[in-house]
Amino acid sequence: MPRKLAAVLLAVAFVSGCGEEPGFTATLTDPVNVDLSWPDDDPSAAGRIVEYTTDPQGEYTILQFVPPRQTSYRHPDLMPETRFYYRIRPFYGAASDAVTVSGPATPAAAGPTVPLRTGDRSAAPASFRAEPAPEEMVRFSWTDRSSDEDGFLVEIKKPGAAEFVPIEVTDPGTTSAGLATMPGEEGASYRLRAFYYGPASPVLDLVSGKDG
Repeated sequence: MPRKLAAVLLAVAFVSGCGEEPGFTATLTDPVNVDLSWPDDDPSAAGRIVEYTTDPQGEYTILQFVPPRQTSYRHPDLMPETRFYYRIRPFYGAASDAVTVSGPATPAAAGPTVPLRTGDRSAAPASFRAEPAPEEMVRFSWTDRSSDEDGFLVEIKKPGAAEFVPIEVTDPGTTSAGLATMPGEEGASYRLRAFYYGPASPVLDLVSGKDG
């Protein structure tokens, strides 16, 4: 008998904190794939972080940082017959000017660090540079200009792409990162964003089906 594939649209299971994103949904499109979607309703957000866990009392695992206009994400190949919990969080912050590998660094800055949450553009990282490194790596360095970041995001704009997308996250207070280059990234532009998280969405939960 053919396997029955029923799409199940899930409502909110419970709320974690002061959630926003009221249109956040999760759809089990087949037993081991789930599609998440949300409205593009926060023009000030620099993007969103998509996270999941199988333990509602434990830590969440990052699936992806997505750019601001992206409104969906697929979590594929789930462990069968397991309950998954999902949430998204917007993030905000100031980005550096763009650089290329071996190109000049962004301008330096002096003076005390600045809170990101005031919206001050001077909280963006300064002296951001991208340099080639061994084994097809790119080495990034910068000066931390923000006093309250939750981390830094390296963002890339590939040749011909319409926008920058996040590709690497580092801890708060760091001033360097390394990244392996991938095919199609030759000639890409990079920028660095100091960011902080907004409130988490309501948490959605679902149980994956049998595989096979």
